[in-house]
Amino acid sequence: MSISTRARNAAPSPTLAITARVRALKLQGVDVIGFGAGEPDFDTPAHIKAAAVAALEQGYTKYTPSTGDADLKQAIVEKLAKDNGLHYKPSQTIVSCGGKHSLYNLFQALLNTGDEVIVPAPYWVSYPEQVKLADGTPVVVETKPEDNFMPAPAALKNACTSRTRALILNSPSNPTGGMADRKQMEEIAAFCVEHNILLVSDELYEKLIYDGREHVSPASLGPEIFQRTVTVNGCSKAYAMTGWRIGYAAAADEELIAAMGRIQDQSTSNPTSIAQKAAVAALTGPPEVLEQMRTAFEKRRNLMVAGLNNIPGLQCLLPGGAFYAFPRIADLLGRRIGERIVQTSDQLADYLLEEARVAVVPGSGFGADEYMRLSYAASESQIEMGLERMAAALRKLE
Repeated sequence: MSISTRARNAAPSPTLAITARVRALKLQGVDVIGFGAGEPDFDTPAHIKAAAVAALEQGYTKYTPSTGDADLKQAIVEKLAKDNGLHYKPSQTIVSCGGKHSLYNLFQALLNTGDEVIVPAPYWVSYPEQVKLADGTPVVVETKPEDNFMPAPAALKNACTSRTRALILNSPSNPTGGMADRKQMEEIAAFCVEHNILLVSDELYEKLIYDGREHVSPASLGPEIFQRTVTVNGCSKAYAMTGWRIGYAAAADEELIAAMGRIQDQSTSNPTSIAQKAAVAALTGPPEVLEQMRTAFEKRRNLMVAGLNNIPGLQCLLPGGAFYAFPRIADLLGRRIGERIVQTSDQLADYLLEEARVAVVPGSGFGADEYMRLSYAASESQIEMGLERMAAALRKLE
């Protein structure tokens, strides 16, 4: 059977691959510490689960409108107004099967063959692949740690052409945890307005920020950028609802939202009815539950980053948000153990899994081979034990 060029060119997700590999090893009884999974280790809060149970008991198990229930869209509109200073109508929103699905629908609705999308690196693994699946061309722009891994205006200008349709921005970032401060966000917004390109603002980690930092939604910075922004968010990270698969997007351009809806009509139809009722409870529920998780993540971040920086050969910035550490590993590449030479982030990740039984995600999948990503969505005891194992294994490299 002949496979399409589109499918052949789509790379598998390295984060999902690492998660599957860890799960398989654990089923075999192997004691593996997993720093790979991009999901909270907390259970979904009780009031959210209760809403899902109530929906089941009330027989809410049929089709819903393809782009989401009216009560969930209203909850999204109210959330965006309250938390982000963004004022949309329900018709300017769409609910999808996770934030990833919202992004996929967006690129399918937006791009024609040869259209370009600026993708700052390090990037979430799915951004360039989703652009390619829509027959677009990802244009990678390198970022610097001293800029919080956010794109500099000069680099954006150099990457912009007559074919540029959009810029993707993820703040707080997966994989780096970097955040754009207000000045950086204003500069990025001004660039998009000047060049009349769409800003795709992925804000999935907005509730997980530390040290009193401020989350800035770029669409809130003025009417011109509001018209040119698609705000993407979801319930997976902040509410520990990764498996529930509820994401959403909002945009001033109702024609674009409608186009995304038509694509969803012909692919998945509606997100799960029960999960939608749970999402209403999440978005309208008590904020104290979120704060408990955020506080725990902040403590774990401090523990993880301090431990990484105590391991010779690793250098790790203190991330401002999300739940990832992104240490630089360049000083370890080229070292050997016996006849084995560790030359890439993939080889270092394989070595740590085999030698230390610690799972990390190589930076290559994020466009940054001199780094690796570790999730601190794990208990403090697991973090401490994993760091000890890593330190012992890395000391063996010569």
